[in-house]
Parts: sequence; C-alpha cells; structure tokens
Amino acid sequence: MSPHSSDSRFAGFLLLAVTIIGWGLNWPAVKLLLLEWPPLFSRGVAGVAAAVLLAAIALSRGESLRVPRKHWLRLAFAAFTNVFAWMGFGTVAMKYLPISEAALLAYTMPIWTMLFAWPVLGERPTLRSLVALVLAFSGLAVLFSGQGFSFDQSKLMGVAMALGAAVLFAFGSVTARTPIPLKPIALVAWQVGLGCLPMIVLGLMIEHPDLDALSPRGWALMAYMTLGPMAIAYLTWFAALSRLRPAAATTGSLGVPIVGVCAGALFLGDPFGLREIAALVLTLAGVALALRRSAAPPSIE
Repeated sequence: MSPHSSDSRFAGFLLLAVTIIGWGLNWPAVKLLLLEWPPLFSRGVAGVAAAVLLAAIALSRGESLRVPRKHWLRLAFAAFTNVFAWMGFGTVAMKYLPISEAALLAYTMPIWTMLFAWPVLGERPTLRSLVALVLAFSGLAVLFSGQGFSFDQSKLMGVAMALGAAVLFAFGSVTARTPIPLKPIALVAWQVGLGCLPMIVLGLMIEHPDLDALSPRGWALMAYMTLGPMAIAYLTWFAALSRLRPAAATTGSLGVPIVGVCAGALFLGDPFGLREIAALVLTLAGVALALRRSAAPPSIE
C-alpha cells in the first residue's frame, strides 16, 4: 500500500486524531495534577517514566539507542529546547494562567521560528509571514484584553514561562539543523529522558514536593500523562507522519490547543466565550500561515 494511498491517508488521519486528543487532553490533566504536585517535579516524574517506556518500545522494535559521541551535545541541546523548556516552562505557566492563555501563547512557536529564520537562516519574511504575525498577535491581544491588559505578578510569570517555552522551542528548531542519527522513537526517548530528569532534581531542590500527597485521582492523572501524551501519542504521531503529507500533519496538529481549551472549559470551568473563540481563530490562523513555510511538522505536545 502506497504511503499516500486513500486507505493509508484514512489511517493516518485516525492516528493524527488520537494524537491530537491525547496531547490536547493533557492540558487539563496537568492543570488538575498541579493541585496536588508542583509543576517541575510532576512533569519530570511522568517524563522519565515515559522515556523508559519509549526506550523499551524502541528496543523491542530493533531500534538502537546508541548515540554517537559527536552528537551528544546536539542531543543535549535538543533535550533542553524541545523538552526542558517546552514541557517544563509550559507546565510552570499553567500554574499561573488558564489553559486558553497558556496554550495559545505556547503555540506561537511557529511565529518565533519564522522570526528567528530571518537572522539565522537568511529567510526574509514574506507578505504571508507578516500577515501571519499580525493575525497571531491580534489573537493574543483579543485574548488578554478581557481584563484591560492588567497583569499582576502571577500573570506576568505565567506569560513569561509560556512565551519562554515557545521562543526556546523555536530557537532550537532553527539553530539545531543537524539531524541526530537515531530512529524517531529512540530519539524521543533520549530527549524526553534527558529533558525531564533535571526537572525532578530541580523540583526536589526548589518545590519540595510532598511525595505522599497524591490522591487516587492524582495517580490516575500521572498515569495518563505518562502513558497518553508522552508515550502513546508520540507513537501515533510518528505513525501518522508515515502516512500523511507533512503539511497535512502540521496543520492538523493545530487541533491540540483547540482540544485543550475546549477540555479546560468542559472539565475545569475555564472561560470559553466569544473572546476566547475569536482569539483561537485569529492566533491559529496566523500560526497555520507560519507553519506553511516549514516542510516538516514539529514533534511536540
């Protein structure tokens, strides 16, 4: 069966839908888990557990986990930008922001990628790039206009963390262009493990988590975060990529913040009115335009 036959594409879209739902539902799951465990420690524990599981799956598929010595620095940098910054900063942001604000700020990373590509890669912005920029930041302006753009210290911390996650992820995708010679699942296992282990260490040093604080619901959320978005969703993501054209998978990945925001409204009572809908439409329209510049979709939650 051809990689882009109708049956293969249908299977690809089903796999993409599983990925979107898995990653999207992770936003309210993390928000609920933060009621019991602090952000860095909880994310780190789930990530290291998921990395061990992914490594075992990679080995069972005959994939090598051996990283050539000359690629260790590149791997460490990717783990920092793609995991420690993206997942760690993003999770801390959710301590201070509702899901709609944290998710849309984090998902501006294609806009920052486009901006970094100008000085780093010499890719000058086009008219479409400028339209994407205006749309995305107009959406954010609409979203944050609800309180008259008033930001207390907590809100500023959340905004800084979410933007930091987006900017560092984008910087990594632009500056680290040399591929690491590993199969996708093995590569994700290394990145997630190396990126999440420091979160556990920092969490123990700074957050002082109560290791006995998790309720049965908290353990269920930890299990979901480990098995769902950080393990199964990555497997379905790579399976979808093998069946779909990159542009289709890239555009489809924009369903993640939509699912996250809607799930936050449904399960947590987060606001979801005309302002949030308008912000989603404007911001994601801008992000979709920016994503069209890239041939390969990001591998992210």
